Amino acid sequence: MRKPLLKLSLNLIAALPLSIAQAIGAFLGVLAYLGSSHYRSLFRPQYQTVVTAKNLPFKLWEAIRASGMLFSDSLWIWRNPQKALALVEVQNWDVVEAAINEGHGLVMLTPHLGGFEIIPRVLAQHFPATILYRPSRQAWLNEVVEEGRAYPNMHFVPTNLNGVRQMTRALTRGEAIGILPDQVPSGGEGVWVPFFGRPAYTTPLPARLANRNNTPVVMFTAKRKGLGQGWLMQATRLSPLSEDATIGAAELNVAIENAVLVAPEQFIWSYNRYKHPSGAELPPNS
Repeated sequence: MRKPLLKLSLNLIAALPLSIAQAIGAFLGVLAYLGSSHYRSLFRPQYQTVVTAKNLPFKLWEAIRASGMLFSDSLWIWRNPQKALALVEVQNWDVVEAAINEGHGLVMLTPHLGGFEIIPRVLAQHFPATILYRPSRQAWLNEVVEEGRAYPNMHFVPTNLNGVRQMTRALTRGEAIGILPDQVPSGGEGVWVPFFGRPAYTTPLPARLANRNNTPVVMFTAKRKGLGQGWLMQATRLSPLSEDATIGAAELNVAIENAVLVAPEQFIWSYNRYKHPSGAELPPNS
């Protein structure tokens, strides 16, 4: 009974106007922070370390509220794709067009920041996109996510060998592929490289796929504007990533850092970016 009620609650939030959905998300973000010591132990140190190192203002409660909006934005975009598309301001689209017109496909990178779920929908208006997706361990939540993410011209593939093969084929056809580059890969599939000054297990997959056929790599962000006002989507083409797995992953993390600094309060600081996945070697100097 609990799971259907949770699913119904999420659908009800998504049915509200964006401003109200975001306000509810902000409230839930505060509840999560106050109610979970584990959440706080991840969130505050990761956020504080970055803003201190970069000499940025420490806006803890703004970041906490934004963490809940990250969730409500996704729900709202899934349920209201056309309304969401009307609320996104796209900058640097010429960068995307130039890259895809080279004919080698496009590696699309979208960190968990702001309204990141709108990005593949913008691209899907212009060309097919194959998105790498890690299913949730909770069946009911996975059902919500899969139903919400379904969209024309977007094809989701699992984070396994078959998924990688499908992405390779998509690039061969000159299409786009999408990867969430700030997720910790499974043990044996990543390398330890710095992320905001600390060793983080990082995927070398974007560099490996891009280097197969000189494919352009573009980093996207979707910074949330004011309450209910939508998102500012920006695209930055990256320099070619190194063919060396460790160097390429380090270059990728620098690009993710630059994307996070577009709107540091809107990043997913509650996610343990520095965890040691089972089966991975120990990080250096540990």
